[in-house]
Amino acid sequence: MKNILVVDDEANIRRLYSEELTDAGYRVVCAAGWEEARRALDLEPCDLVTLDIRLGEGADGIEALRQIKELHPGLPVVLVTAYEEYQADFGSWAAEGYVVKSSDLTELKGRIARELGETSP
Repeated sequence: MKNILVVDDEANIRRLYSEELTDAGYRVVCAAGWEEARRALDLEPCDLVTLDIRLGEGADGIEALRQIKELHPGLPVVLVTAYEEYQADFGSWAAEGYVVKSSDLTELKGRIARELGETSP
């Protein structure tokens, strides 16, 4: 079973992603911000991270992406945001994928499956 770390400051989004991804056959760990995510990554390896770009309280997902890539080279990161303009941000290019938030998680699940070398759900 593949492990996914969901990093998002919105509790409802974390809950939705956790339920949907668990139903899709993944083990899911959630973090509300970068510090919590870093602790989770130190405790247990994961196979992929979904990362919100705007983490609240001034936290920057692009900076978190940079640190993830430094600390865990090769770990796939899929950026998830409600703001399409970040796709053109040079800092976001280090991510393996970029998905605009939606209540329909078909695109996100498909991107995760592709990054993990699986058949899309």
